[in-house]
Amino acid sequence: MSAGAGGRLIVCPTPIGNLEDVTLRVLAALREADIVACEDTRRTRVLLDRYGVRAHLISYHEHNESERAVELVAKMGEGAVVALVSDAGMPLVSDPGFVLVRACVAAGLAVEVLPGPSAALAALVASALPADRWRFVGFLPRKRAELVAVLGSPETVVAFESPRRVAASLEVLASVDPQRPVAVCRELTKIHEEIVRGSAAELAARYAAEPARGEVALVIGPAPAKADEDLAPAVDAVARLVAAGAKPRVAAGVVAELTGASANALYRALTSASG
Repeated sequence: MSAGAGGRLIVCPTPIGNLEDVTLRVLAALREADIVACEDTRRTRVLLDRYGVRAHLISYHEHNESERAVELVAKMGEGAVVALVSDAGMPLVSDPGFVLVRACVAAGLAVEVLPGPSAALAALVASALPADRWRFVGFLPRKRAELVAVLGSPETVVAFESPRRVAASLEVLASVDPQRPVAVCRELTKIHEEIVRGSAAELAARYAAEPARGEVALVIGPAPAKADEDLAPAVDAVARLVAAGAKPRVAAGVVAELTGASANALYRALTSASG
C-alpha cells in the first residue's frame, strides 16, 4: 500500500465520450492509487489501457455500494489510496459514490476531488441559455405533476433524459409553455455530437417524428416571471415572515424557494408596498 500521506479517497472524473478529455491529474491519481473503484471494470480498463495505466480494479456500483464502502473505508484506514471513478463524468452526479464519500467523511478520512469532464456543465454552456442561475435535477421525473413542477423553475434546468422519453418530456413542457427555449444536447464530445436548440413546441414535434439516439442532456430555459398580480399570495407570505422577525431578503428567498417566484420580484413588491 502507498506510504506517506496515508489512506484517502481521490474522486476522479472520467471522459464523457472523448478519451482525450481525461486530465493529467486524474491519470496521475489512477497511477498512484492502490485500488481503483469503478462502476464497470471493463469500461474503466479501456481508459487505463489507452494511457498505459496499470491498476487494481474493483467494482463499485449501485448494487454493491454499501458493502463496498465498508470494505474500502477499512482499506483506507490501513493506509490505502482509493481512486473512485464512474463510467463517465463526475462520480456522485447521477452516478454511484455518495455512500463512499459520506463513509469516508464519517471515518475522518481525507477526500480529494479532482475537476474534470461534466456532461451537465458542457450541456449548459452549449445550450446558449442563461447560466448565471441554474439547477441540475438528474434524470427528469416520470409523473406529469412532478415533471411540471420541475419545468416551472425560475432558473435554467439541466437534466439527463432517456432518448426514448425526450419527445414525451418535451411534449409536457410544450403543453405548459410552447415557446420555452430548450436545447437537446446529444452524444456530447463524441463523434456524433449534436446540439439542437429551439422552442419546446418545435423540438417536441421534431423528436416525436424522429426519436433521439444516444445519451441526452436537456437544458430548459427559465420559466417566465409571474405577473405581479400572481405574486400577491407570495408577497403576503413574505410580509408575514417579516412581521414575525425575519429579514426581508431572507424571507423573500425562503418564499421564492417554496413558490418558484423570483426572490428579487418578491423583495421589490414588498418594499414598494411598504414604501
